[in-house]
Parts: sequence; structure tokens; C-alpha cells
Amino acid sequence: MRMTNRGGRKCLPGILLAIALGSAAAFGDPAEPRLELESLVQEALENNPDIQAARQRLEAASALIPQVRTLPDPKINLGYREVVEREAMYGVSQEIPFPGKLGLRGEVAASEADRTEQEYLAVRLNVQARLKEAFYDLHLVHKALEIVRKNLILLQNFEKTAKARYMVGQGTQQDVFRAQTEISRVLQRLAILEQQGKSLRAEINRILRHPPTHPLGIPQEIEVTPLAHGPEDIQVLAEHAAPLLRAQVKSIERSENTLALAKREYFPDFEVSALGWRNETMNRDGYQVMLSVKVPLYYADKQRYGVKQAVAGKQAAMQDWWAIKQALAARVQDNLARTERAEELVKLLAHALIPQARLTLASAQASYAVGKVDFLTLLNSLLTLQENEIELHREMTEHEKALARIEEIIGERP
Repeated sequence: MRMTNRGGRKCLPGILLAIALGSAAAFGDPAEPRLELESLVQEALENNPDIQAARQRLEAASALIPQVRTLPDPKINLGYREVVEREAMYGVSQEIPFPGKLGLRGEVAASEADRTEQEYLAVRLNVQARLKEAFYDLHLVHKALEIVRKNLILLQNFEKTAKARYMVGQGTQQDVFRAQTEISRVLQRLAILEQQGKSLRAEINRILRHPPTHPLGIPQEIEVTPLAHGPEDIQVLAEHAAPLLRAQVKSIERSENTLALAKREYFPDFEVSALGWRNETMNRDGYQVMLSVKVPLYYADKQRYGVKQAVAGKQAAMQDWWAIKQALAARVQDNLARTERAEELVKLLAHALIPQARLTLASAQASYAVGKVDFLTLLNSLLTLQENEIELHREMTEHEKALARIEEIIGERP
């Protein structure tokens, strides 16, 4: 079915424009409440399933410590024997590991619990960082929609001006077509931005444990946050305060305790038992005390390889610590460079490029109205200003995202 302007019918670009404006307005309705980042972070810390799962793993690891430090459960022995005489037997036995084994098992479990605690802190920081990145990206999309919608109105006015000039013979039909083409491109960009906004809102809702379509307000305004620490101090914090690195230190401690325990397995365990009996035939009572020793007879195939396994585990833990340390240092340096670049570009855009682009657009509008510049110059001036304004918010967003990634590493605001 072909759509025309005859008979009062709307043309296809007009319908698409109305749909785009309506959906864009719905995305950024001024009546919506502001979406505050701090409240989102607090809600994520309380409801996020990854954080809750990490907390439960920490509780499970902590609950293991008293279990491994406790003696094995005693055994109650009951028996009855009848050959020539009838005897009833009763008693109790207790297994006793070689001195030091229970303590080392407790140290291994405690180191594991400490490592799990650091991993829990790392999960909390990771969730916060992912939430902040999604929030900043949503803020960028919202600002881009505002800028593109504003320029869409300007393009409509440019189209009207081009048509008016063409009708009186002062312009060309090509200018009208260029304006209409650019309007179509803006409609395409609006559709892409709206899709990105919906995806980001779904991601934020996932982190908060909400349904994907749970309504969210308009993102709050953001500013370029200055660094609270110098680059050298941030690198020091990354080496000493990073939960991921501290978790690996606890892994090394656990492997050292595991090695000490493996060496202690060369020593025998004991079992003490006390047994009483009743000789019903002779009507007499008696008792018996025994000490059993578990001899590590097969140490060449068990205990020795247990020590080799523990040594390899310790060396692997140390190599993992070194690899994580190097990776975190590189990530910190990368994000510091991103913040430095973003700060410079924000200053350049805010104080030079955007004011210049606005003056250029105003001059081009005035000149085009009197026929001193062509339509392409006017259109380029508008698009240059639009890209500079969007780039300003993109660099602000990248700056704050880089800070969020550094905070994830060092555990505090950089």
C-alpha cells in the first residue's frame, strides 16, 4: 500500500517521526523520578543473588573450622560371646590423631574461610562496578536521546526553510532531500538508542533482582569526579588492599598449612579403647584397655605423594598470586590512563569545541537564511555540534566507568 500526502493522509516519514518522538518521550519522561546511583548500589548489596551466594559460601567455609578441629566421634562397642562360657562385652573407643594434626586441619580451614571472605568482598565490588557501568551507560543513552531529539526539531525547521527557499527559487530541491535524508537517519539513531536504553535497564534490573521490565526513573546527572588519591597511591592500594590479591595471599597460606599437614601425615594416629565384660558362667566381671596405632606402612605411595601434591599446590598458588598482581597493576594503569584522557577531552569539549560549534551553527543559520552559505554547510554545523555534545557526555561516562573499575580493584573510591 502506497502512502501519499493526498486526501489529508500522513506520509511514512511523518508517521515514523511521530512514533519516534512518542517513544523517545516515554523513555525520558520528565515526570519520572530520578534514578539515584547510591540507592541502586544499596539495593544491589541487599538483593543481588551473586552477593547472597558469596555470603552463603563464606558462612559454609566458616562453619567447617570447628568441625575439622574436633576429635572424631567416639565409638560404643557392644558384643556377646558364647563358646564354653557366656560373656557379654561393652566399651568405648576414641580415635586420636597425632598431636598437631587437628590444629593444622583447623588452620587449613581457617585460611580457606579467609580466602572465601576476600572473594565475597570481591564479588560485592564486582557487582557494584557492573551496576555503576550500566548506570553510566544508561545516563549516556538518556543524554544522547535528549540531544538527538533536540536536533530533530532543528532539522524539521531546516527542512521547512529549505522548502520555502525552493518554492521562491532561492534554493534547490536537493537541499530538501538532504534535510529529509538526515531526518530519516536521526529516526534510525533514535531507534538504536531506545533499544540500548531498554537493554541497559534490563541489565540494571537483573543486578537488582527485578523483572526485566521493572520501571526505572531518569538517571541522575553525573559530574567528572576527581581522584582522591594519586596514581602512585592507587598502585600501592592495588598491591595491598585488593580483595582478589588478598584472597590469593590466603590461598598461599592455606597451601603452606596443607603442606605442613601433609608432612605430619607421616606420623601415626592412635585409637584408645576401654572394654569391660561380664562372665555369666563364672559370675565375674573384668575389663580391658587397648591402644591401637595406625602405622603409615605405605608412606612411599601415600604420604610421600601427598607431600609432593602439597608442594605443587603451594607453587601454583604463588604463581597465581604473581599473575593476579600483574593483571591488577595493568588494569589499574589502563583505567588511570582512561581517566586522564577523559579529563582532558571533557575540558577541551566543554570549553572550546562545543562553544565554537554553537557559534558556527548560529552563524550558519543566519547566513543560510540570507543565502550566504549552502545547506550542506548548515547541516554539517548542526551535526558537528551534535557529535561534540554527545562526545562530551561519552567522555564523562568513560571517566566515571574507569573510576568504578579502579574501585572494584582497590576496594575504595580512588
